[in-house]
Amino acid sequence: MQIVNNAAEMAEELVSNYHKISASQWLRRRYDIKTLADLTSDEIVRGPLAQVIRYKAQPKGSSLGSSTYDFYKICLQDNSILSVISKSPAIKLCPFALYIITHELIHIVRFSDFLQNFNASDEEMLAEEARVHKNTHSVLKSVKLYGLSTVLKYYDKWRIPFDELQTDEIQNN
Repeated sequence: MQIVNNAAEMAEELVSNYHKISASQWLRRRYDIKTLADLTSDEIVRGPLAQVIRYKAQPKGSSLGSSTYDFYKICLQDNSILSVISKSPAIKLCPFALYIITHELIHIVRFSDFLQNFNASDEEMLAEEARVHKNTHSVLKSVKLYGLSTVLKYYDKWRIPFDELQTDEIQNN
């Protein structure tokens, strides 16, 4: 948990600097990060390393519809993360966690700033993944952290724009 907390703290600062978000603006983005031990069965997925789930929340004691807000939960899938690390020993947990959390925080910024529809089509979500991986790389490429270059290389293929991926697949089939 200490690695996740350190990665989250670093990711918050990097993402807020990248998007030029002040501390007060950052606090308006309500979210939490949970690991497998704290996830409900609906929040556990096979395959992805993490997912962002949006909930509608309301302050206690308030019944006004206007008081509702979006609350995002970053659900880290420990089993999938550890599986990647066990298959790729060059990938270290700290830089890997930093990449994953940075990536998910960028999603939250994009959703909360209406740059991306949370309920987009499958095709648009794939295109969004490429955009967010590209932004994640931009945020992290100059960070000096042992093992981060290996993680960035691991995600190289995800930075290819979705339309180029489709063209490559058609040409290769």
